[in-house]
Parts: sequence; C-alpha cells; structure tokens
Amino acid sequence: MSRELVEVENLEIELLLIAIHRHHGLDLREYSQASLKRRLDAVREREGLQFFSELLPRVIHDRGFYRRLVDGVSVTVTEMFRDPGFFVSVRENVIDTLRTWPFIKVWHAGCATGEEVYSFAILLKEEGLLERAQIYATDFNEASLEKARAAIYSPDDMKLFTANYLQAGGKGDFSSYYRARYGSARFSDELTDKITFSRHNLVSDGSFGEMNLIVCRNVFIYFGRALQNQVLTLFGESLCPGGFLCLGNRETVDFSKSKHCFETLDRAERIYRFKGLGMDAEYPVGNG
Repeated sequence: MSRELVEVENLEIELLLIAIHRHHGLDLREYSQASLKRRLDAVREREGLQFFSELLPRVIHDRGFYRRLVDGVSVTVTEMFRDPGFFVSVRENVIDTLRTWPFIKVWHAGCATGEEVYSFAILLKEEGLLERAQIYATDFNEASLEKARAAIYSPDDMKLFTANYLQAGGKGDFSSYYRARYGSARFSDELTDKITFSRHNLVSDGSFGEMNLIVCRNVFIYFGRALQNQVLTLFGESLCPGGFLCLGNRETVDFSKSKHCFETLDRAERIYRFKGLGMDAEYPVGNG
C-alpha cells in the first residue's frame, strides 16, 4: 500500500473515532492504533464496505451497526481461571492481606463477558471472604455486560473451566457453583449477588470509589503508552494505600509515570501493591 493510501486511511479512521466520541461518548482515540485498525478493518470487510469512511455515517445513523462495531473492536476473549498460576499467586500473595480488612472492594476493569469475575468470586468464597466483599465489574461493551449479568455459559465450556479451576488451586467441587439445565450452565445467586456489573470507559470515566483490589488483565496491551499512563493514574486514585493491582502477564507498570507508586509482589504474574501517591508511603493495617 502506498504512503498516500496509508495517510488517507489514517485520516478516515481519525474522523471515524471523532464521530464515535462526539456522538456516542466512547473514546477510542488513545487505543493502540495498529490493533484498532486491524479490528476496524475486520468490521469493514464483514459489512462489505470498501473504505473506512463508509463506516462513519452508519455509526451516526444506525444504532444496530454501532453496537456491532463496538463488539468488533472489543476484546472479549476470556475464560474462567485463565492462566491458573495467576490465581495461585493471588492466594499466596494477596489473600492474607485482604483478611485484615473488615470489608473488601474489588474492581474488575474490562471484565468482558464475566468469566474472570466469577472466578474471583469463587476464590473469595473458598477463602472465606466473599460475605464481606463487593465486586464491581465494568466494561464499555454493553453486549458483553449483558452476557456477564446473565451468568449463563455453555456446559461445554465447563470442562475447560473445571481443569483451570483445579490448576488454580481450587478447594472444592467446581460443579457446586453452577447449575446445568436446558443446555446451559448458570452460576449461583450466592456469587451473582456479590457482583455489580456497570458500563465504564477507562478512557473517559473517572474513579467510583476506593478499592482494595483492582484486576485489569489483558487490557493494557491494546492501549497506547499515553493511555496506559492515564489509566494507571486512575487506578492509583482508586486504590487504598496497601491495595493491590493485578495486570496481565504481558503488561507492566515498569515504564509508566506511576511505577514508583507500586511494589512488585510477583513479577511473572504482574501483581503489584500500591504504596500510595508518595514514594515512601507506609501500608495501613486496614481501611476501616
């Protein structure tokens, strides 16, 4: 592709992102441009369109098309107890401190269709912490949130989920957490009652409370460096001193402006403890 055509495509995408932001309030302008362009290209081809500019009027005038586009650019690949070693590390490095707090608030940012959120709810239950915990799960994709709220998944997925659960240090019978009937599996009310699913855009929305634990795995890899710094600042504003941040194993705070605010607990699994906004902040015993 010639340089001129690349510049034209980049201009078309720039105008499309401005339209999405101004008309729908969704800001994708600081996402990794290479990843976003690949996903928009897939949407364009699926819709049988030749140019990115042809997406623009449909984004403005066709609500159904807009939802399909959001689904297309969202990252919803997930599974229960994905990367089991991460959950083993949470049990080893995080749980004991969570026990010191009288009430635990957890934020799953970029929760997709909810599998990881229910994984954490099960972990907290097995550690005796679910009763005094509240889990907030957010995403900008409303279709993903609808599936997450329903808590209904395919029974075929449960074989993989069960294997992951056992490798993640599960302490019980995984099948006791859901009921399979009529060709689907639904997680129990004991888990769903502790989870609040909400629409939230990490790019443009602010903090909504002080958290003890923030989980945002496999999301930063789709952000540019400026947006990573912006979101890490948001997480710092949302964590209590001594709280925890969990990123995906291909993500890090090492190159961010906020790196001095975090202590690394598990470098392989990217689990960090928040020291506070000052470099020498001390950890509190609790938040109550």
